[in-house]
Amino acid sequence: MRDAIARAAMWVLRLLLPARGRHAAQEPARSSAPVNESAPVSAWHKPWGAPSAEEVRAIFQDEKAEGLPLEQRERLWAGAFAQLGIDYDHPTTNITPVRAVSA
Repeated sequence: MRDAIARAAMWVLRLLLPARGRHAAQEPARSSAPVNESAPVSAWHKPWGAPSAEEVRAIFQDEKAEGLPLEQRERLWAGAFAQLGIDYDHPTTNITPVRAVSA
Protein backbone atom coordinates (compact mmCIF):
# COMPACT_ATOMS: atom_id res chain seq x y z
CA MET A 1 0.00 0.00 0.00
CA ARG A 2 2.83 2.41 0.86
CA ASP A 3 4.47 1.77 -2.51
CA ALA A 4 1.30 2.72 -4.35
CA ILE A 5 0.96 5.90 -2.30
CA ALA A 6 4.62 6.80 -2.87
CA ARG A 7 4.32 6.20 -6.62
CA ALA A 8 1.17 8.33 -6.81
CA ALA A 9 2.85 11.13 -4.84
CA MET A 10 5.92 11.04 -7.10
CA TRP A 11 3.71 11.16 -10.20
CA VAL A 12 1.86 14.20 -8.85
CA LEU A 13 5.10 15.95 -7.92
CA ARG A 14 6.60 15.32 -11.34
CA LEU A 15 3.43 16.63 -12.97
CA LEU A 16 3.37 19.78 -10.86
CA LEU A 17 7.13 20.43 -10.72
CA PRO A 18 8.68 19.52 -14.10
CA ALA A 19 12.26 20.43 -13.13
CA ARG A 20 14.12 17.43 -14.54
CA GLY A 21 17.45 18.40 -16.04
CA ARG A 22 16.57 22.05 -16.27
CA HIS A 23 19.83 23.18 -14.72
CA ALA A 24 22.12 20.74 -16.47
CA ALA A 25 22.93 23.15 -19.31
CA GLN A 26 24.09 25.93 -16.99
CA GLU A 27 27.71 26.17 -15.97
CA PRO A 28 28.20 25.69 -12.23
CA ALA A 29 28.78 28.87 -10.25
CA ARG A 30 32.39 29.49 -9.30
CA SER A 31 33.14 30.71 -5.82
CA SER A 32 35.82 33.28 -5.18
CA ALA A 33 36.73 31.66 -1.86
CA PRO A 34 40.03 29.74 -1.78
CA VAL A 35 39.86 25.97 -1.79
CA ASN A 36 40.40 24.48 1.64
CA GLU A 37 43.26 21.98 1.32
CA SER A 38 42.80 20.67 4.87
CA ALA A 39 39.26 19.39 4.43
CA PRO A 40 38.15 16.89 7.09
CA VAL A 41 38.94 13.29 6.28
CA SER A 42 36.10 10.81 6.27
CA ALA A 43 36.13 8.22 9.03
CA TRP A 44 35.93 5.51 6.37
CA HIS A 45 39.41 6.41 5.12
CA LYS A 46 41.02 5.90 8.53
CA PRO A 47 42.33 2.50 9.59
CA TRP A 48 40.34 0.38 12.04
CA GLY A 49 41.08 1.63 15.56
CA ALA A 50 39.40 -1.03 17.66
CA PRO A 51 41.06 -4.25 18.78
CA SER A 52 40.84 -7.27 16.55
CA ALA A 53 38.62 -10.24 17.35
CA GLU A 54 41.68 -12.27 18.32
CA GLU A 55 42.75 -9.66 20.89
CA VAL A 56 39.28 -9.54 22.44
CA ARG A 57 39.02 -13.35 22.58
CA ALA A 58 42.41 -13.51 24.28
CA ILE A 59 41.21 -11.06 26.94
CA PHE A 60 37.94 -12.88 27.66
CA GLN A 61 39.47 -16.38 27.53
CA ASP A 62 42.41 -15.55 29.80
CA GLU A 63 43.19 -18.48 32.10
CA LYS A 64 43.90 -16.14 35.04
CA ALA A 65 40.24 -15.09 35.10
CA GLU A 66 38.72 -18.58 35.24
CA GLY A 67 38.58 -19.04 39.01
CA LEU A 68 37.89 -15.42 39.94
CA PRO A 69 34.55 -14.04 41.11
CA LEU A 70 32.58 -11.98 38.59
CA GLU A 71 33.61 -8.57 39.95
CA GLN A 72 37.32 -9.46 39.85
CA ARG A 73 36.98 -10.87 36.32
CA GLU A 74 35.37 -7.61 35.23
CA ARG A 75 38.26 -5.64 36.75
CA LEU A 76 40.80 -7.88 35.04
CA TRP A 77 39.06 -7.44 31.69
CA ALA A 78 38.77 -3.67 32.21
CA GLY A 79 42.52 -3.50 32.93
CA ALA A 80 43.34 -5.50 29.81
CA PHE A 81 41.16 -3.25 27.67
CA ALA A 82 42.71 -0.16 29.32
CA GLN A 83 46.14 -1.36 28.16
CA LEU A 84 44.73 -1.31 24.63
CA GLY A 85 43.35 2.20 25.20
CA ILE A 86 39.68 1.17 25.24
CA ASP A 87 37.10 2.02 27.90
CA TYR A 88 35.37 -1.15 29.14
CA ASP A 89 32.18 -0.23 31.01
CA HIS A 90 31.51 -3.49 32.88
CA PRO A 91 28.45 -4.66 30.91
CA THR A 92 27.87 -7.82 32.95
CA THR A 93 28.35 -6.51 36.50
CA ASN A 94 24.66 -6.25 37.38
CA ILE A 95 23.68 -9.57 35.83
CA THR A 96 22.89 -12.25 38.37
CA PRO A 97 23.06 -15.89 37.33
CA VAL A 98 19.78 -17.77 37.06
CA ARG A 99 19.75 -20.99 39.05
CA ALA A 100 17.34 -23.81 38.35
CA VAL A 101 15.05 -24.62 41.24
CA SER A 102 14.72 -28.32 41.89
CA ALA A 103 11.19 -29.53 42.60
